[in-house]
Amino acid sequence: MNPSPASSSPGSPRAAPVGPVGAASAEPPKFARWLGYVGLVPFVGGALLIWLVEPEALPFAAQALSTYAALVASFLGGIHWGLALREPAPSTLQLAWGAVPSGPAWIGAMMPASSGLVVGGLVLLLAWLVDRKIYPAHGAARWLTLRFRLSAGASLCCFIGAAGT
Repeated sequence: MNPSPASSSPGSPRAAPVGPVGAASAEPPKFARWLGYVGLVPFVGGALLIWLVEPEALPFAAQALSTYAALVASFLGGIHWGLALREPAPSTLQLAWGAVPSGPAWIGAMMPASSGLVVGGLVLLLAWLVDRKIYPAHGAARWLTLRFRLSAGASLCCFIGAAGT
């Protein structure tokens, strides 16, 4: 049986996961899944708008999609700060990674949409690749299937949007 967080020794490399992150369940809570899928709406809507709007509105639709991709990338990086800050001695590599996605995603949002949306889509995929390595060590492996679905959908929308610009 694993010791409770209160009984973990201060010198141990990591305290046992607590709360929702460490909860044993096959998948994330239903409300979290719902929120995740709702979060895809701006990606899908943005990609559709790029293909459907009049040429005058195309830059606005592309900028909206690219900006949303950057916001989501920043959110995904911030999750790593939350995980690291739960540790007695946070990993400098994990803290550094937490700051990384927002940089290239912001640059992508400032680029012409045809290339910037590709950058945004790649950053979202890279974030998932990193998460699939780090989440299990923090007791958050149950989130990976949802994260894959959301990241694949969001990235695909960015790539479809880039193709339409």
